[in-house]
Amino acid sequence: MTLQAGGIAVITGAASGFGLEASKLAAQRGLKVVMADVQADALAAAQAQVEALGAEVLPFRLDVSKAAEVEALAEATFTRFGVPTFVFNNAGVGAGGLIWEHTAADWEWVIGVNLLGVAHGVRVFTPAMLEAAAKNPAWQGHIVNTASMAGLLNAPNMGVYNVSKHAVVSMSETLYQDLALVTDQVHAHVLCPYFVPTGISQSHRNRPADLPVTKPTKSQLIAQAMSDKAVGSGKVTAAQVVQAVFEACDANRFYVYSHPHALGGVQVRLEDIMTPRNPTDPFAAKPEIGAALRAQLRGG
Repeated sequence: MTLQAGGIAVITGAASGFGLEASKLAAQRGLKVVMADVQADALAAAQAQVEALGAEVLPFRLDVSKAAEVEALAEATFTRFGVPTFVFNNAGVGAGGLIWEHTAADWEWVIGVNLLGVAHGVRVFTPAMLEAAAKNPAWQGHIVNTASMAGLLNAPNMGVYNVSKHAVVSMSETLYQDLALVTDQVHAHVLCPYFVPTGISQSHRNRPADLPVTKPTKSQLIAQAMSDKAVGSGKVTAAQVVQAVFEACDANRFYVYSHPHALGGVQVRLEDIMTPRNPTDPFAAKPEIGAALRAQLRGG
């Protein structure tokens, strides 16, 4: 077990979902916990839950898309606790619809949080973790980036979200390979959850005022409804997924999945690429869903 008492956890998106559950599990393992989130009231409530488990907590309100704010998070962490042994770049937002219907503000918001938020976390914490490892041969650190099964597949009507999560998978795989060039003590992991009941389908509640949402299109309304239903009906809990994350760190396993059965779709996609052939209909197994979606979008 590498994530244990005496360690330091930094978790973004810590006020709900995977972030809150990771904060709780880190506390139960005896780690000091830095909880970062954009929603101040939810963060305060989450902090109280984690402190009730006996953990020392540093709350930090930030927008992970802002480089300076993530840099300030790192400085606050180093000053209060030291170099983290566990960094969970987890904050994320969701948005769907036909890819050409996203506004410039949609792209800036989703890419800013989902991709740049992870990049900023990697950029500000990795050098310090490498330095700590160089000073102590027994020191071990883990960086976990939250992507999605949408980073391994390309479901229709999920435009910018797919793009952002594919980029996170690519960044994480590159981080894994780059770390292997320079150390055996700092490890990278990528979390690719499927539909799990978290707050991501309602992430527009924290969309910044300077990136306003426009009147949603038909495809965006359909995507929102489908996301609400799929996420809300998920049977695997956020706590179960986070347990898998910690077990992956303990075992130094890179890929973390909430629904391994969904990897069949990934295999089909890779076969499409290798054959090569045109992308397979994602609704081949449930053609009635594809037919209904096409009818809705083509109905005028």
